Amino acid sequence: MKKALITGITGQDGSYLAELLLEKGYTVFGMVRRSSSINRVRIDHLHSDPRYDKKLRLVYGDLNDASSINRILRTVKPDEIYNLAAQSHVRVSFEIPEYTAEVTGLGALRILEAIVESGIKTKFYQASSSELFGRTTEVPQSETTPFKPVSPYATAKLFAHWTTVNYRQGHGIFACNGILFNHESPRRGETFVTRKITMAVAKIKKGLQNRLYLGNLDAKRDWGYAKDYVEAMWLILQQKSASDYVIATGETHTVRDFLNEAFGYAGLNYKKYVRIDKRFFRPLEVDILQGNFSKARKKLGWKPKTSFRELVRLMVDADIALLER
Repeated sequence: MKKALITGITGQDGSYLAELLLEKGYTVFGMVRRSSSINRVRIDHLHSDPRYDKKLRLVYGDLNDASSINRILRTVKPDEIYNLAAQSHVRVSFEIPEYTAEVTGLGALRILEAIVESGIKTKFYQASSSELFGRTTEVPQSETTPFKPVSPYATAKLFAHWTTVNYRQGHGIFACNGILFNHESPRRGETFVTRKITMAVAKIKKGLQNRLYLGNLDAKRDWGYAKDYVEAMWLILQQKSASDYVIATGETHTVRDFLNEAFGYAGLNYKKYVRIDKRFFRPLEVDILQGNFSKARKKLGWKPKTSFRELVRLMVDADIALLER
């Protein structure tokens, strides 16, 4: 029976990946930080599911603490490691760049070095990001597109990305990068623009909110469904040889498009409620991200299952249902 270690298991991607692996019969170990305030709502349903009794285990560790990572790897001896933990908010990374670099960048290095030091045989997945491409002039972006990061988050992810490649080439580790473009879901954090929009729609419908403040409405992104994307993560580690893959939908939509779809679905006109606030603009903006996932389609047999419209609507429905509960 396979064992997997997931860092960031309490996040959006970690919770969906844990579900997928548990359904496939894995024993899943989730690395969590010790904190006085516990936030594990995204995996509570897995803990309470009798099917996964003793199959889902949480272990304390921190990407800033190499000794804890070494201890976990030597104790668990996972067959697969999925590094999803990060300070993942781009705008916030401008305010806490050093912490972002420590966790998002050096955290990956600490895991890879622990793999070498422990001598365990494992496969490593690094959650890379479309933000690596930054202000590239090549559209769409593929695995060969030059990286031009324009945020502390993106530069930290770039360090982790190239470190993964270096350890694959230099140490012979089965180590892969999944360059995932924007992926959303009802489990997305409420500070991220997509969830901020769908939660505002739900609150406006219930009379609990009358304004939504946003930044750049013209930024273009390639948005997919997180539940589809974690399947790609798993497929990447099932291949015979390690490689890096772009995971995307191949379509691009603006924030304004997202607003139109979300508010329109609820029978509202976003222009009545949305106001622009300069606080939400990035110091350096990424104008357009659009992924070319042809390699993943050919090598992994993967393609997105959920359309942009379906994604927006399922998020709106989920947030309305959440408020009703």
